[in-house]
Amino acid sequence: MLAFSLNVNLVGNIAGVDEVGRGPLAGNVFAAAVILDPANTISGLADSKILTASKRIDLFDQIQKKALAFALGKASVIEIDHLNILQASLLAMQRAVSALELHPDFIYVDGNHCPHWAYPCQAVVKGDSKIMAIAAASILAKVTRDNEMLELDLIYPGYGLAQHKGYPTQQHLLSLKNLGPCPIHRRSFRPVAALL
Repeated sequence: MLAFSLNVNLVGNIAGVDEVGRGPLAGNVFAAAVILDPANTISGLADSKILTASKRIDLFDQIQKKALAFALGKASVIEIDHLNILQASLLAMQRAVSALELHPDFIYVDGNHCPHWAYPCQAVVKGDSKIMAIAAASILAKVTRDNEMLELDLIYPGYGLAQHKGYPTQQHLLSLKNLGPCPIHRRSFRPVAALL
């Protein structure tokens, strides 16, 4: 069971931030920021990667209904190629936090980097399995990105984006070799760059 295991004496609006989509060869990188309501708990929160798709969707709806505030941010494929994936991920996090309707008093960020911002924050490695607000953010970002990849699969058929969501699976690499990169492929990623 997830619990706030760090800085337990913190009070105020505590946000969790996570990103999804650093590893894929295609598509935007998404981040979410969530401020949970301590008086309106959500059971079943966990790292989005270990949840079934149906459980993620159920929690996605619950988070939007019960959280005090939530917001999404993204960085485009062009920004990923221009900045690099780490900096683009941090940019998506900044955009998510900036879009929050409530001002966070403290932010937990999944991973080992905090974006440059004015908020006090702490990076937490594997935070999506330790901090409930980060787990909630990982679910919002994952479902949002997956939905976008389903839409992009209709625009760019043949790559199997609906199945692998842009990750470098054997199917994706074979399709990439046969069809060549499309506009949503990340040119700075080695498997894509090798085909240009």
